[in-house]
Amino acid sequence: MTTLASGTTGASTPATHPIAPSVGAARSRALGLRLGPVEVAVLAMVVVAFAAVYFRWMLRQFGVGGWSFVHTEDWGHAYIVPLVSGFYLWKNRKTIDWSRAQVFWPGVGVILLGVVTYVFFVAAYSNHMFQGVAMLLSLGGVLLLLFGPALFPKFVFPLSYLGFAVTISEMVMLKITWGLKLLASKGAWAALNLMGVDTDLEGNILKVHHGNEIHPLNVADACSGMRMVIAFIALAVAVAFLSCRLWWQRVAILLLAIPVALLMNVARVAALGIATLYDPELASGGAHMAIGTVLLVPAFAVFMGCVWGLKQLAPDEGAAAATPAVASKAAVAPSIGRAS
Repeated sequence: MTTLASGTTGASTPATHPIAPSVGAARSRALGLRLGPVEVAVLAMVVVAFAAVYFRWMLRQFGVGGWSFVHTEDWGHAYIVPLVSGFYLWKNRKTIDWSRAQVFWPGVGVILLGVVTYVFFVAAYSNHMFQGVAMLLSLGGVLLLLFGPALFPKFVFPLSYLGFAVTISEMVMLKITWGLKLLASKGAWAALNLMGVDTDLEGNILKVHHGNEIHPLNVADACSGMRMVIAFIALAVAVAFLSCRLWWQRVAILLLAIPVALLMNVARVAALGIATLYDPELASGGAHMAIGTVLLVPAFAVFMGCVWGLKQLAPDEGAAAATPAVASKAAVAPSIGRAS
């Protein structure tokens, strides 16, 4: 196991790390990770090797060419999840002390465990969801190998967050979605009647009355709420960890995720019911995706409003701590001038 030495003076040559160059702790926190040609080459080889093993899963998950496994209206948030993980790392880059990075060879064992698990769920028991979990396990092994256990905790959140991009197995979906379909149907039925739209409910089918016509609206699997629940939970987690610093504030935002998701799903079905009054064709097709995407905006506003309220209860401790420090520096400055 090779340990990265911080920049020191002396006859001995400090050990280098293949990804994180040898720099002092203060400088690494201030400047973040700096890569030279050798480090870039090593990182490129790791990325190519990882992509070579898992390219089949990534092609199917993110719908490249004719390999598409998921539809955008079903799991469209998967395209945003990696960007959130990357933004979290970029935002917190100055808190990572790269001088503590070290090559940790037991990480190879974690990588191999992920590869073996992936092969099993490809060849022996084909399951796209578990293949994705195996890929994340291998990715965690790569991070552990390159940066060691000292820095690995810094990658736990962005690595775990990538799990929101993995499509849930249909077997799991079928067991959960029926109850969510009934909930969305009943909520939309109540909302439409409160708005003066005469609507009947039979199981998970809404019958919207428009004059002498009746427009049936089948709350299908795409409207069941499971996919929206995952999308809104992903949104809530991103808001909680990017906007809140205190643990109880994050927990409060996370507790709002499912109620907000269910409420927005009811709003989506009700909006589809209203849309059928103008064009019955809007009850199917891309309208599910369009309305669901639009509703992410008010959901985001709700979460951010809650963040604002929580911060009023407990002002940012960082700003409060910075004020005495600035004041102390201002007090020291005149005394230095007088001493000179």
